[in-house]
Amino acid sequence: MPLDATRNSLVLPILGLLVEQPAHAYEVTARLEARYAHLKIRRSSVVTLLKSLTDGGLLRAGTPESVANRPARTAYQPTPAGIALFRARVREALDNTAPASADFLTAVAYLGILPAAEAIAVLRARAERLHRETPVIPPGLPEIQMIEVHYWLRVLATEITWLTETADRLAGGDLEVLV
Repeated sequence: MPLDATRNSLVLPILGLLVEQPAHAYEVTARLEARYAHLKIRRSSVVTLLKSLTDGGLLRAGTPESVANRPARTAYQPTPAGIALFRARVREALDNTAPASADFLTAVAYLGILPAAEAIAVLRARAERLHRETPVIPPGLPEIQMIEVHYWLRVLATEITWLTETADRLAGGDLEVLV
């Protein structure tokens, strides 16, 4: 497998969808398009990634099966190594992606793959980091001259609040993880 194949932005959602339910390339593509409208998705890219992930031991290909008069299709499911990579990528994206980014949104979709204690720790650490990195508006400037900073402060405050509340809900048992 090419070294950078696992760094493709589609790998995290592909693995996530396959953890939820094994599927063939056409179904994976359709589910990606339905769930992640913000991603550029080509079936050829999905097929190539599925093959690369299978060749790299991260997915297991089932026996091709035909339904009705359709061509035989191969369903894929993650191997233990694929699930481990998926967890690592979710953890990494939750920890390191930019606030309010598509990469963070994709990672949040699969928060439940992490053990509760780890999910809580990652969310709290991100909230603390964002709080430390919150920009300061220089005094004396009219708001309109720093309107983009005011906007960004609101975005950061909202994400910090959500992270903290979600970590608290996990800790209190209001939300359950999958593992």
